[in-house]
Amino acid sequence: MSIDNIFWFLPTHGDSRYLGTTAGARQVDHAYLKQIAQAADRLGYDGVLIPTGRSCEDPWVGASSLIDATTRLKFLVALRPGLTTPTLAARMSATFDRLSGGRLLVNLVTGGDAGELEGDGLFLDHAERYEASAEFIRVWREVLTASHELQTVSYAGKHIRVRDAKLLFPPVQTPHPPVWFGGSSAAAHDLAAEQVDTYLTWGEPLAAVAEKIGEVRRLAEARGRSIRFGIRLHVIVRETEQEAWAEADRLISHLTDETVARAQAAFARMDSVGQQRMAALHGNGKGRSRSDLEIAPNLWAGVGLVRGGAGTALVGSPEQVAARIKEYAELGVGSFIFSGYPHLEESYRFAELVFPLLERTQANVPQPLPGTSLSGPFGEVIANGIVPRVAQS
Repeated sequence: MSIDNIFWFLPTHGDSRYLGTTAGARQVDHAYLKQIAQAADRLGYDGVLIPTGRSCEDPWVGASSLIDATTRLKFLVALRPGLTTPTLAARMSATFDRLSGGRLLVNLVTGGDAGELEGDGLFLDHAERYEASAEFIRVWREVLTASHELQTVSYAGKHIRVRDAKLLFPPVQTPHPPVWFGGSSAAAHDLAAEQVDTYLTWGEPLAAVAEKIGEVRRLAEARGRSIRFGIRLHVIVRETEQEAWAEADRLISHLTDETVARAQAAFARMDSVGQQRMAALHGNGKGRSRSDLEIAPNLWAGVGLVRGGAGTALVGSPEQVAARIKEYAELGVGSFIFSGYPHLEESYRFAELVFPLLERTQANVPQPLPGTSLSGPFGEVIANGIVPRVAQS
């Protein structure tokens, strides 16, 4: 089965060579984010995911600053119900979509950290957040859809109410930019089945992912809808399996028991079902060796020892990583969102080592201008005149 999309990640919450320490850390400023975005654009990634939350730079400001720095790259940008109104969010979305030439994808993020949300002024429990999110994205979709005909929208719900909402400048994409969404609770599955275009899961063993996909697909079909599926994973790929696992060990080599314990305590206070599932994969921080953290062939839970959200990585040789990706694709996963530490170098490494092994529906690879063709040798010319030999597979 071919793959529809491969995305990379913009680390607006920081980047490093090691987890849980300032050693190997680097300043994440606009110049660095621009480097990563342009690398992803040039290497053939279809888009980038931009994270959200108080640990991150604002995703809309960050994404907007990179429109002109890229040409093909799509931006998966978060909308947070309760932190803005759906009509203002629709106006932001339409503006971004027009200014980028139709390169916006929207990531609906309900949020799973009550403390963070209360700091932002949102005091709703888990069930209420999903109710509000469903109303939010319903109004957002209707306003954007109506904008193509300059029609108004009125809505009166439990959490959201608008009267004669109107958007004068419609988005490029019709009826609206695609909506992506992830969540592991029953409420999340219901919301996905009713309203979103692509359902995202964090990386779990195949059987768990298959169960999620089957449930969301069943709920969507009961509503007369079809839905696409995506997965969010980190990746550690090296030319040999041994090198990849050594790199995984190195990534967490500076972690202390105190750092892991503090992170896990913070995660335990969250009411996110997905976060609870991530923590369970590594025994809530108790494991530290490969035997503890390799939860399925080439699927490693080490990142989740201290990182919230997506906490698993594919680890192995290019052939092994590609094989695992294809297994998820066979389940119906068409979109893959990857990241690696540090994100600039690993964007190149993954593209160079794994892209050639994957069958993609339409690779986002730059093409020569009409009437021109690429010329010249690949690789460094040797001794001022010797062209490198083509590698033998």
